[in-house]
Formats: sequence, structure tokens, C-alpha cells
Amino acid sequence: MPLQGNLRDFSTTQLLNLINLAGKTGTLSIFEGVKTNDKDAMGKPKMIPGAERARVGFKTGKLIAATLGGQDGNLVSVLNKTGKLTDDQARIIRERARNTSDKALALLLINANYVTQRDVVSSIQQHTLEVVYNLLAWNEGPFRFEDNTLPPPDRILVPIDLENVIIEGARRIKEIEQLNSHLPNLDMALKFPDNPREKFKGIHLSVEEWRVVSFVNPKNTIRQIAKANNMSEIEIRRIVYGLEQAGLVELVKPPGMADTLPRTGAGRPGIRPPQVPETVVRKLIDRIRQI
Repeated sequence: MPLQGNLRDFSTTQLLNLINLAGKTGTLSIFEGVKTNDKDAMGKPKMIPGAERARVGFKTGKLIAATLGGQDGNLVSVLNKTGKLTDDQARIIRERARNTSDKALALLLINANYVTQRDVVSSIQQHTLEVVYNLLAWNEGPFRFEDNTLPPPDRILVPIDLENVIIEGARRIKEIEQLNSHLPNLDMALKFPDNPREKFKGIHLSVEEWRVVSFVNPKNTIRQIAKANNMSEIEIRRIVYGLEQAGLVELVKPPGMADTLPRTGAGRPGIRPPQVPETVVRKLIDRIRQI
């Protein structure tokens, strides 16, 4: 019988400790909570599992894979997100290798000198850890642990010791609380300051920071920018906070923003991409780098 419950009663950190100490093999799934009319023993509304929010794989007590619901965790997306593949390279590879497994694709990319084996391993490890650090801050939602259930065989699995994950996770939870307090509403937008040339002078940004910068526009909400760049809420908050503290962007209300906006919901307009061709955006970024 699978282990199941709710994160408000048994936290993600406690689950990781249990899996680590017991040397468990299986898959932990965390779901959106759908409230019912019944009450639990604490008098709170009972929840049934809705859409899957995250899936995490373990083998003999080690973390081996993790994906967030709604995010593409295939190898091309992971390498693109960590800067090992450019956007153009990722697009071409997706078109030419649609039905290729991650393992086969990794060999092709390594043999073609696109990436090294170390690039593949480190990128997958980084992606897996970011997902787990993100869900460590979740404090509600049904979960289920299925024994001896592993990720699809075509995925590349990188074992990671859980002890270090738990220790680092505790530090990041405090950081996440600070980020959530500083930027509670992802439906705000961003704009450049009045003197962007002076602000960007001598600044060295990461690949992900440049991607966020390319979408800075008062018409684009932070939530939309995160979705366009396949970023979690924690990742986008961390990047926006860094850019804001450096004086490179400013928080503004998007046009027509009401005093209170729902965090999710149907009918939300899609992100507006930069209103200029991609080649022009790249030239602009190159020029800013050279200032």
C-alpha cells in the first residue's frame, strides 16, 4: 500500500528524511489539493489529489530525478536552461530528434561535440536539485509515495545523496521565505530604469538573467516571463530580486492591473514577446555587454 497524506501534516523535508533513512526506492508524487466537504481529524477540510504538481524519483535512498508539473524536463530543455545549448541549437535539435530518447540524444550530442558528458551530468543534477529545493517550501497538498516505481527508462538518472539536499534545503527555505516576502505578487511587471546604459555598465549576467532581461516590458507580468522561460516561481523570484537589487529593473503594475489579481485562472492573456525580431534583441544584448 502506498504511503500517502498531506504536506500540511507531513512536510517534504520529513518525507526526504524518511526515504533517506529507510533507503527507499520509488516515486513521490505531489498534487494540487481539491477540497471536499469532509473534515479531517484536525477539523480542516479534507483534500483529494488534483493535477500533479511534482514527481520525484528515488533509488535506494538517493535522489535520482525530479520534474515539476507543466515544465518540460527533457534533456534538450535542461541543457538549454543551463546554457549548454543556445535557443537556436535547442530548437533545431527538438525538430530533428523528436522521437529520440534522452540517453540516445546525449550520445549524439556528445559525439557531435555540442556538449560533454560532464555538461550532461551537471545540468541534469542542477535541474533535479532546483526542482526539489522548490518543492521543499510547499506546505500543503496531497502526496503519494509508490514503492519500486522508477522514472521512464529513457531518462538519464543522476544519483544525489539526500543528506546534503536536506541541509541545503533548510538554508534555502529561509531564503525562499525572504523572497516571497519581498515579491509576493508575480502578477507585477518589470521595466528598465531611466538610464539603462549606466546601470548595465560593467555588469555580467548569467544566461537565465539575460533571458529574463529580454522580456522586460511593462506589458509582461513576472509570472508570464517565468512561464516563457520555463522557470519555477522560486527561480524567477531569485533572478528578479538580483536584477532589482542591482538597479537593472524596477517593479511596476502592468496596464489595467486591478488592485487585487488572482494568482491563477483561465483567460489570463499570454505573454507578449519582445516587439522586435530576435536578431535585434541579440544585437541589443551584445551591445549592452560591450558597454
